[in-house]
Amino acid sequence: MSKQVILVTGASSGFGASAAKALAKAGHTVYASMRDLAGKNASVGRDYADWGRQESADLRTVELDVQDGRSVEAAVATIFADAGGLDVIVHNAGHMVYGPLEAFTPEQLMQQYDVNVLGTQRLNRAALPHMRERGRGLLVWIGSTSTRGGTPPYLGPYFAAKAGMDAIAVSYAGELARWGIETSIVVPGSFTTGTNHFAHAGKPEDQAIATAYADGPTGSITDQALKGLAALSPPDADPEEVARSIVRIVDAPFGKRPFRIHIDPADDGAEAVNAVADRVRRELLNNIGLGDLLKPTVA
Repeated sequence: MSKQVILVTGASSGFGASAAKALAKAGHTVYASMRDLAGKNASVGRDYADWGRQESADLRTVELDVQDGRSVEAAVATIFADAGGLDVIVHNAGHMVYGPLEAFTPEQLMQQYDVNVLGTQRLNRAALPHMRERGRGLLVWIGSTSTRGGTPPYLGPYFAAKAGMDAIAVSYAGELARWGIETSIVVPGSFTTGTNHFAHAGKPEDQAIATAYADGPTGSITDQALKGLAALSPPDADPEEVARSIVRIVDAPFGKRPFRIHIDPADDGAEAVNAVADRVRRELLNNIGLGDLLKPTVA
């Protein structure tokens, strides 16, 4: 395993925080990025610094707001000035909202798309020119089984945004392969404990419509859905397995990393559906003479 310089977005909590620590503990130089390091997340930054000293791990923080192009460019410039390069990007930043789809305004849907999809594009446009010039790199995308698995109600904006991110990740995989840049898509399932997804989920702004759903025949959906998801997940479901999977991907040899892996204790069907979609992708690329795009080559 060679030491890599890694940027993890959305690393103030959840999968991003656990991945940043696991990667640093594995011997890599890790930049845990988040918003407002001088304010709201100042204590998180201090905790990371303390943890790094205690573990003798190279874990650093960097200010990065994926919704702000200037912030993204400044973060990438800081990493290059500080570490001399960037080998791996873990696209993890995202935000969930919960409620009946009709009650969300179009602007709220745009916000979901901005955080979960456009944020990855801003970062790629800032970092990929350097990776392409070097002829080597790795993009790790943290997706969701919701893109092709079971889709319980009241998560429509989030599901749509994660599906958009997955489509972009697949497109980038083919377009970057000849540049020597590898792609792995990590697909976590619904972990109802051990993460802050549901606790920090946004709510619909149109309260009149949200109330109509709550008072109508759909009023029991929230309770049924959350209880049902919790029941599907085995008691030993460990969200830290997502971080461990990311470490295994980063540490795998170039050209041998999996295109997609699932960590889904509830087994909502996404793995089966993705297997078909990914097979169709492989067959099409082979049939049109572009089979080499299925694996990265040395640029």
